[in-house]
Amino acid sequence: MPKVFSFETREEFLELFAGGCSMTAAAGATGVSLRTAVRWWRDGDLMGLRIVQGRYGGLEGTAPAASPATDLLGRKRRPLTSEDRAVIAAGRDAGWSYARIAAAIGREKSVIWREVHRNHSPDGVYHGGVAHRAAHERRRRPKERKLSQNPGLCRWVEDRMDEGWSPRLIGQVLRRDHPWVSMNRVGHETIYQTLYVQGRGELRKDLYRQLSLKRRARKPRGQTRATTSPYAEAFTIRERPAEAEDRAVPGHWEGDLIVGPASRSAIGTLVERSTRFTILLHLPGRHDAHSVAEAMIREMSQLPQHLRRSLTWDRGTELADWERIQLELDTPIYFCDPRSPWQRGTNENTNRLLRHWFEKGTDLSGHTAEDLHRIADTLNRRPRPTLDLQTPADRLAALLTNPAAA
Repeated sequence: MPKVFSFETREEFLELFAGGCSMTAAAGATGVSLRTAVRWWRDGDLMGLRIVQGRYGGLEGTAPAASPATDLLGRKRRPLTSEDRAVIAAGRDAGWSYARIAAAIGREKSVIWREVHRNHSPDGVYHGGVAHRAAHERRRRPKERKLSQNPGLCRWVEDRMDEGWSPRLIGQVLRRDHPWVSMNRVGHETIYQTLYVQGRGELRKDLYRQLSLKRRARKPRGQTRATTSPYAEAFTIRERPAEAEDRAVPGHWEGDLIVGPASRSAIGTLVERSTRFTILLHLPGRHDAHSVAEAMIREMSQLPQHLRRSLTWDRGTELADWERIQLELDTPIYFCDPRSPWQRGTNENTNRLLRHWFEKGTDLSGHTAEDLHRIADTLNRRPRPTLDLQTPADRLAALLTNPAAA
């Protein structure tokens, strides 16, 4: 036989839920099962009243009226009331410390500190009424997503994904371009949830085809998975433009490391596919991801944008910081398939030529930055049969003096 609840229980549940508590919290505080609470709300079976639900939860236009004295774990948890916030505002105007304000309303000073920093106005002033309304709006459920609130941002995200940008790259660029305007930013997880969770509807449903894995549904991660590849979100060499493959357009680079004995020393190599122009990266002491990223950004940032169209690299851990490189150089990075160095044929052939100066089994840490520049200049001034006996330096100089040729 179903349990019968009193009129007072239903009234208490209604006050808590309409005041901004989640349905789970309101049901737990009144001793009602969540299934019964959902039925009450769905059927409007609350004190004989038909409920008008607000857009974000609770009753439309209402402020918090009451809250449970404890949460579902039995911990004491009393949200600040409008009277509490009025005391906080008056105390701030009077120059009181957080500890004195906290003692006046019987709360911890850390609660006052968080309240002031969370709900103050853009000019840094704390207004009790404004803060109470802001707190109430923040507690509403479900929350509307940024992409539904900002159609312009939604269209921008779609355009970038149509160009092959990953959700992570989109989120990073938005954080860089709009550091102070949160409504103009969106994280990669929000984009993924919008694509994969039914009922979101802000982004086009066919956009999953623009992702690198092109999955229609999200694949759950197993609990036994030990590590996650740092290149899970990266572009693969199969996504590299055709202009890079046939060398028709300059500005597409390939890179790798020449490593010394026991991997204790290394030199970075960058080769432009069209001109075969070579850049050597000086990596004194270390060749970890941070050091390689610093050297690559330093050297490639000296090139004009039209000569930084893409970079192809192996899946070595030295390029684990590829997202930072991609963002700061504004250059997409593509990765070869595992154990497939032959997919960077231009770079492999150049490394073979460089072994004339950097013999296998020799310590590479003794070469200075000046040595690397001299060796790179020597190689770039060597005529190449593949360039009709022109030199890489001459080919690159022509592109620098005549950008239209690129």
